[in-house]
Amino acid sequence: MAMLSARRMAAPAKAQAPRRSRVMPVVRAAAVPAGDVPDMNKRNIMNLILLGGAGLPISYLTYGYAAFFVPPSAGGGGGGQAAKDALGNDVKVADWLKTHLPGDHSLAQGLKGDPTYLVVTNDGQLEKYGLNAVCTHLGCVVPWVAAENKFKCPCHGSQYNAEGKVVRGPAPLSLALAHADINDAGVVIFSTWTETDFRTGEAPWWS
Repeated sequence: MAMLSARRMAAPAKAQAPRRSRVMPVVRAAAVPAGDVPDMNKRNIMNLILLGGAGLPISYLTYGYAAFFVPPSAGGGGGGQAAKDALGNDVKVADWLKTHLPGDHSLAQGLKGDPTYLVVTNDGQLEKYGLNAVCTHLGCVVPWVAAENKFKCPCHGSQYNAEGKVVRGPAPLSLALAHADINDAGVVIFSTWTETDFRTGEAPWWS
């Protein structure tokens, strides 16, 4: 036992490694001179400049996009608008009558872009009015049925005579009228009908 104790005492003691203390870095904000800090007025001015710079091109693009859907007008008194064919060309009465026979009811683009019938009289002339093809019930486009000499709505069965007067419901009103005049260049010009509706003797409901 004495020898074992001596050996234990003779064994060198293990050196303990010193513990390293963790030092957390301290981040300090750099001091900014008072003159370099922008005030609120400068910030507001910069915001306005940015808003104005972005708003100008956006407004220009929006205007161009909206103008694309507005049909151009070829003049005419009283806010008249040139009738357009299926290709978007002005309807010239001489050319129209070459391909549209007496009694014909064919669509053109009318006021506000609405489909509007141009009517050829029995003596081969263009009627002085156009008929808006939008049904007065729920807005379907009403086709002309030449075999029955009337307009018949495919949506709910409303019917109109050759002049666009309603003869069967559920449509409550006749088709809207528009003046169809011819300017000096021979172009058909639509304009708003504000006079008494000759079919009913009443004031125009669309005015």
